[in-house]
Amino acid sequence: MKNKKRYNNGTAYLMLSPVVFMLTIFVVIPLIYAIRISFYDWSFYQDPVFVGFRNFYLVLTDDRFYTSIGVGLKFVILVVPIQLVLAFLFAHVVRAMGRKASSFVKTSIYIPTIISGIITAIIFQIIYNFDGGVLNAIIGSFGFEKVGWLVEKQIVLFGLAIPAIWLGFGITALIMLAGLLDIPESYYEAASLEGASAVQKMIYITIPLLKNVAVYLLVTGFVGAIQQLELPLFLTNGGPSDATLLPNFYIFEHFRNDLLMGHTIAAALLLFVVLGTISAIIFRVINSEKAIDE
Repeated sequence: MKNKKRYNNGTAYLMLSPVVFMLTIFVVIPLIYAIRISFYDWSFYQDPVFVGFRNFYLVLTDDRFYTSIGVGLKFVILVVPIQLVLAFLFAHVVRAMGRKASSFVKTSIYIPTIISGIITAIIFQIIYNFDGGVLNAIIGSFGFEKVGWLVEKQIVLFGLAIPAIWLGFGITALIMLAGLLDIPESYYEAASLEGASAVQKMIYITIPLLKNVAVYLLVTGFVGAIQQLELPLFLTNGGPSDATLLPNFYIFEHFRNDLLMGHTIAAALLLFVVLGTISAIIFRVINSEKAIDE
């Protein structure tokens, strides 16, 4: 028994070694090096100078850093709940379809996922354009005034959220659908025999058994939305008046404009801490557990 156990462990370590090696090369070592750089005034053109925690102090005393975090959280609130609700409803519709129809629909909704953020930004630039844009042409045909979707501070973040929802909707819906299909049909049959309505089945069966899937989609959606870069970069350039200054755009702006990289690296590490902390809180508040007993 001991030899067999030792053999099984050795096989597991052997199978994991390529993943561990890749993570070490591309994640662990760069992270350690980035932490080291954050304590220096460092650039591509001069020798690094040790400055201690000064780079972190500069970031933590920069009001625009806190503005970017606040804008990022607002953006998450606009994107993630709508994306999850739409994906949940859409997954129910696809589940009820025939095999051929559902295959076509699943392939169709996945298309936005493989489109780059830059292409999406170009598409929505055409849609949102003030003069000649598709959206203003539509609302103009009903007699309404043109809207500056990308220049009015009150609505610009919502205008940015729509393409973000569109980009992530496909993969979110497919994962949600996979979770729905994993729920045993016998649960619904038993509920029907007890006289449960469709709403009761959703509340007492579907939603509880999708909790683990929902937690995963909530965390990945949060991380993906708050780190969005292409849309604010190509649609609004962070404006107007920093209304779309998402955290990654703040970091990219310093990378593009600063001669020294310490501030940029320190901001990226602090964002990493923020993301890790909020993700841990989500996992803590919504405990993941085994949904179906075997």
